[in-house]
Amino acid sequence: NSSESHNCAKSILTSDRLQIVVTLSVFFNETWEAANCANCLKNNSEELSNSTVEFLDLFNKSLTCFEHNLQGQTVYLSPNNYTEVCKNCNETYKMLNDLYNNLQRMNRQGGESGHSTHLCIDVEDAMNITRKLWSRTFNCSVPCSDTVPVIAVSSFILFLPIVFYLSSFLHSKQKKRILILPKRIQSNASLVNIQEKYS
Repeated sequence: NSSESHNCAKSILTSDRLQIVVTLSVFFNETWEAANCANCLKNNSEELSNSTVEFLDLFNKSLTCFEHNLQGQTVYLSPNNYTEVCKNCNETYKMLNDLYNNLQRMNRQGGESGHSTHLCIDVEDAMNITRKLWSRTFNCSVPCSDTVPVIAVSSFILFLPIVFYLSSFLHSKQKKRILILPKRIQSNASLVNIQEKYS
């Protein structure tokens, strides 16, 4: 009976004591939501979004670059010296990092998926792996472009008190202190003479 089909499906799904089908369905749905998997797709369809495909392509290129530049180095160099990796893969890593930052910015505004939450777990995990390899394993660091202006401004601010005190010392008039001697009170005998004169 079609009118009882919903109840029939419900009774079949919950027929066992553990309700394993319902439990698995709830688990997978919660995992899908928690991992933001829909954010890797085009409007919740089964196709990956263009930005996700582009990111995963760059991610694979970065890993390939890391592997290619590591071959033959471990025999001759110490484990902490990965200058070839840092030098040759810098451009690829920078492109991947910039793309990830752009994806985050786009995703906050809605992005291709239509969601405004985090990026999907595949993209975030891929970027975390790449950043960990780049900074911790290979010890590659990108020099900050703002270093020179920061040092210049800091030096200027530290130099200001010296300029202030030096200019105030040079421009203030150095007055000589003139000691004014107090007039001494006349002796008691002269005071008595003055009183006798007027009395």
